Amino acid sequence: MSLAIVALNPRAAKVALDLQRAWPASIIYLPVTLGQEASGSKIEPFDDLNELVGRLFASFPRIVFIMPTGIVVRMIAPYLQDKHTDPAVVVVDEAGRFAISLLSGHEGGANRLAIEVANATGAEPVITTAAEAAKRLILGLGARKGIKAEAVLAGIYAALQAVGRARGEVRWVATIAEKAQEPGIIAACASLDLPIRAFSKEQVARFEGNYQRSAFVKEKIGVEGVCEPCVLLSGREMRMLLPKTAFQGVTVAVGEEASTWSASARASRSI
Repeated sequence: MSLAIVALNPRAAKVALDLQRAWPASIIYLPVTLGQEASGSKIEPFDDLNELVGRLFASFPRIVFIMPTGIVVRMIAPYLQDKHTDPAVVVVDEAGRFAISLLSGHEGGANRLAIEVANATGAEPVITTAAEAAKRLILGLGARKGIKAEAVLAGIYAALQAVGRARGEVRWVATIAEKAQEPGIIAACASLDLPIRAFSKEQVARFEGNYQRSAFVKEKIGVEGVCEPCVLLSGREMRMLLPKTAFQGVTVAVGEEASTWSASARASRSI
């Protein structure tokens, strides 16, 4: 039981079920007032949210609350100890728009959990810890099926070398959901301790930004691009430092968020 999911109403319960599909071993906690919606082997009813939070804090290393942040803050406050022992807490709004890393972001893994929750629901991950918030580079990644981790690592390092930047400046790797399941990509990102931000084909297909479109990629995987649109989708006011570049079975694009640009450059864009 590595993940507890708590929802308060039917709309939030639907988001909870989306998460449970991504984490089949998770348990959803719903109010007893939801009646039949609170039945099932992996769904548990509760009648006292405060008492439930106390139990979850003692039992689960990771908790997702699908409700307003203010409610969560008030509920968890009496149980807080320190960042090394508190569980990772992520808050999702009931519309599934944002996944907020609220507690134990770095040490407890809530930052990474927020990204995983975003991948499962299509939400935007919200991370405010200083170490992660200062990282403005995003790597877009595409690869052939069955790619080896060594090839992915070589492509990542070659791309960073091409733009004169370091791995420590990278916030995460962005790709489509299908490629995020490639063992080679998973292993390479794990070895670099880089989270994977995954977008569905539908999200990429709806994106109307300016990127290199490929009929070949469209024929093979159903969208016109992977690494460039995923970079542009996963940051604010992205500029492309390295457009889609092939490295022996791996395609990499490097983008940088606008907040690292000089103040004069940003001002000139607003005139």
